[in-house]
Amino acid sequence: MNKLMRALIVAMAAVLTVSVAAGTAQAATWSSSDRWGTWSNGGYTVRNNIWGSGYGPQTIWANSYSNWGVWANHPNTGGIKAYPHSERMVNRRLSSLGSLSSSFNVSYPNAGAYTTAYDIWADNNAYEIMLWMNKVGAVGPIGSWQASVSVGGHSWNVYRGSNGANQVFSFVRTSNTGAGQVDVKAVMDWIRGRGWFGDVTVGAVQFGYEITSSSGGLNFNTNSYSVSFG
Repeated sequence: MNKLMRALIVAMAAVLTVSVAAGTAQAATWSSSDRWGTWSNGGYTVRNNIWGSGYGPQTIWANSYSNWGVWANHPNTGGIKAYPHSERMVNRRLSSLGSLSSSFNVSYPNAGAYTTAYDIWADNNAYEIMLWMNKVGAVGPIGSWQASVSVGGHSWNVYRGSNGANQVFSFVRTSNTGAGQVDVKAVMDWIRGRGWFGDVTVGAVQFGYEITSSSGGLNFNTNSYSVSFG
């Protein structure tokens, strides 16, 4: 192959790469590389939410509250860098809810350090309930182990602790999954039954990726996600 042909092939490959990247960006209804990029859709809020220290670049995209994802390139250092998520507000007393459930389907990388997790807030953020659906790398929950339990449609190891600002209850699934449905009310009723909180007001139900590291750039894709209550 002569030098001219090689140069033409390299140039064409570069154009193709740019075109594919541009097409991907244009395909999404919304995207943002801003730390606090936020988009409202269908009664939900989608957030980039890069809140930790020592973070790298991260871009969030969304076609809807249900179909969204992020590309993140956070360095391989300790400490959570970001929690990109989609959120639905409930703002109801636990006892007044006949049901509160959610479904999800994700495609996640087997690299880096992160968890795919629900973050559920109650009593004006006094209580944080985390439901870890899958975890990869060196990540672990706050507090100490309390129990192993099957509730809400899944089997968990339950941890209880404090981050200094609020009480944290972490339900870590005993095996990783990329899809399923969770009976959130059943989980919260179980916590109430232990006497760890009372008839709390359920605030935000968030679902996303709590990323500690994703060196080199990783893609996290939410194929579908929804929250329902009544």
